[in-house]
Amino acid sequence: MFTCLLLMWKHLNTKASVPIRGLAALVQTGLGETSAAAQFKSTAGGEGQVQIDLSGKVAIVTGAGRGIGRDIAMTLASEGVITIVTDVNEAHLAAVKQEFDASGYQGSQYVCDVRDYGRIEEVVASVIADYGRLDILVNNAGVAGGAPVASLSEETWDLNMDVNLKGTYLMSKAVIPVMKRQRSGRIINAASFAAIVPSYGGSAYAASKAGVRQFTRVLAGELGPWNITVNCYAPGMIPTDMNHFAERPEDDQQRLLDTLTLRRWGSKDHVAHLICFLASDLAEYITGTMIDVSGGKLATQTPKIAYEKAESEVRNYAP
Repeated sequence: MFTCLLLMWKHLNTKASVPIRGLAALVQTGLGETSAAAQFKSTAGGEGQVQIDLSGKVAIVTGAGRGIGRDIAMTLASEGVITIVTDVNEAHLAAVKQEFDASGYQGSQYVCDVRDYGRIEEVVASVIADYGRLDILVNNAGVAGGAPVASLSEETWDLNMDVNLKGTYLMSKAVIPVMKRQRSGRIINAASFAAIVPSYGGSAYAASKAGVRQFTRVLAGELGPWNITVNCYAPGMIPTDMNHFAERPEDDQQRLLDTLTLRRWGSKDHVAHLICFLASDLAEYITGTMIDVSGGKLATQTPKIAYEKAESEVRNYAP
């Protein structure tokens, strides 16, 4: 169990992958020093904790052999969730199993392509046979191929749509009867900041993730009477093996960081902690929405202006 406040504060002292000058560096240091003081006090004057308890829940996380999906799976498992990991890569699943066994986590692993509805039905049936219920579905599996439209192949377009959007639909379709019988459930879908502001050459990816966003809203409306919530999340500047943000040339990294209100890379844990919250009873009144996990990317048109202005004021606010 952990406090929901820690979801926001645990990694505020994370360092950016490139040097951040002046005020940004001071802010980094200040946040690291003060994060331990983030305590919740009840109005009665005593110690208060809003706690997330997921122990005993059963979850499926798709595409969780590596990357953000793996962190989601490991975090859920560490919180006592019986976590079923699916992926198309057997070697990645074997590594997940090894870590589960070493950590004493409960769950299982299945080779499963989210484009294959027959295989999806087999996995869901096996989960119900083994554990008797399914509380959480995290539709994390995704791909990100792209090119300018004039040179974009149909194969790349179809792959984005089939994995990112159709895969989300097929997985959700398979678990709906189970969750309806339970009169409860959480479906949490991976959208992307590209569903808000797309990138050059990213038409296939952006269209698929915008589709996930709207699919989430429609499904939430359909499942509300059954006490099933459906939400999606939009990761932004979080370095992964898919985007290689933190491995790019320094000038390129600086350009990307300049688009962020919180001028530092995010971590996979930031997404995983959000998933824990959305999967919990604390989020029972949140449905049909997309939550942006991007460090405030383009919250204003030019976020770096705030840092430039603050550079001149930093001496007036020395800690």
